[in-house]
Amino acid sequence: MIPKRLLCPERLRQVPPQFSWIDQRLVRDGHLERCHPPALALYLLLVTVADAQGLSYYSDRKVARLLSLAPAELGAARFGLQQAGLIAYEPPLYQVLSLAPSVCSPLPDAAPRSGQALPLSAILRQILDSGGSPPP
Repeated sequence: MIPKRLLCPERLRQVPPQFSWIDQRLVRDGHLERCHPPALALYLLLVTVADAQGLSYYSDRKVARLLSLAPAELGAARFGLQQAGLIAYEPPLYQVLSLAPSVCSPLPDAAPRSGQALPLSAILRQILDSGGSPPP
C-alpha cells in the first residue's frame, strides 16, 4: 500500500461554507460512465454553484456560455443527467439529486480481505488458476 501524505499541507481542503463537495460515489458506483462529457461538464457546474440543498437557477444562456455549448448540446446534456438520475430540472430551477444506491452489484461470496499486499504475479496466478475470475 502506498503511504499517504499531504503534498501541500497549507492547501488542505476544508468543507467550504457554500457546500460544494463532489461525491466519490460518482466514480465508484459507475454514475459517470453513463454520461457524455458535456453532461459531466454541466454536472460539475451545477454541483459547484448549487446551494446546500443542491438548488441553482442559472439561465440556459449563462450555462451554455460558461460551458461553451450550443443550446441543443445543453438540452442533450441536461436530458442525459436527468436520465441518469443525477439532476431534476424545472425551468429555471436545477436540483442536484442525492446519488442513488450503487449501480454495481456486490461480488458473490466475496472473502474478507486479509489486509496483506500481494505481488502482481500472485494475483495474475490466482486469476489464471480460477479460470479468469479476479480474486475477491
